[in-house]
Amino acid sequence: MTPPDLSTPAARAAYRKELRGIARPIRLMGVILAIIGAGLAVYRHLWMPTLPTILPLVFVVLGALHMLAGIVVRTRYHQRRMLGE
Repeated sequence: MTPPDLSTPAARAAYRKELRGIARPIRLMGVILAIIGAGLAVYRHLWMPTLPTILPLVFVVLGALHMLAGIVVRTRYHQRRMLGE
């Protein structure tokens, strides 16, 4: 991999677009899981108090872990790319 060309605004925009695509499915799944967890928490609060409290929490935590994993993957990619590996 060669280091990105960041000398022009167009090249910086292209590299930003490239970075946004790295680990996007992982980050998107994190957002989806967090939204499901929040929805389950509301559902439990309003309509089904017998639903275990841990279930919405599990979804929110899994969502956070997915987001963290996506951030780590993207950061490592950026570091490797900047070093030219």
